[in-house]
Amino acid sequence: MKKVKVIKIDVDKCNGCRACESVCSAFHATPKYSSTNPERSRIRVLFDPLRDIYVPVLAGEYTEAECNGRDTYTIDGKVYDECSFCRASCPSRNLFKDPDSGLPLKCDMCEAEPPLPEPLCVQWCLSDALTYEEREEEGEEEEKPNEMEIGLEILVKKYGAEKVMDTLARVSKG
Repeated sequence: MKKVKVIKIDVDKCNGCRACESVCSAFHATPKYSSTNPERSRIRVLFDPLRDIYVPVLAGEYTEAECNGRDTYTIDGKVYDECSFCRASCPSRNLFKDPDSGLPLKCDMCEAEPPLPEPLCVQWCLSDALTYEEREEEGEEEEKPNEMEIGLEILVKKYGAEKVMDTLARVSKG
């Protein structure tokens, strides 16, 4: 059995306060809680002016290439491209990328030591638009790479292992 953690989003309850963005960016600041920058947040609240609704979107997996799909969706007469519904960090847009390093961001459910009872965005959502659920599902627990592994892999692909190692050696001396 594997444990699955899910943040459920009820768009009808979101009032656009963006408390989730603020607390997420503060949690992921270095040092923790030292600053807030919505660009570092793993959740973004998007506004759809035609429907007058706020839509919280969680950062998903990183994808190395742009998707091949260029499908469009028509909802209430408005046309959306596929990127409008995508949670991935990818080369074709800047959503969910660290503003300083350009490395992809992904929701990590605020994993910390000691563990939090639920992600901070859920705790700080006063309108209950975000709710947290843990459940057991059939299957093996997957070993997923952490943020640092993903970031290093991207830097190695972009600059080469030797340049990354040289830079790391130089930075660690300082």
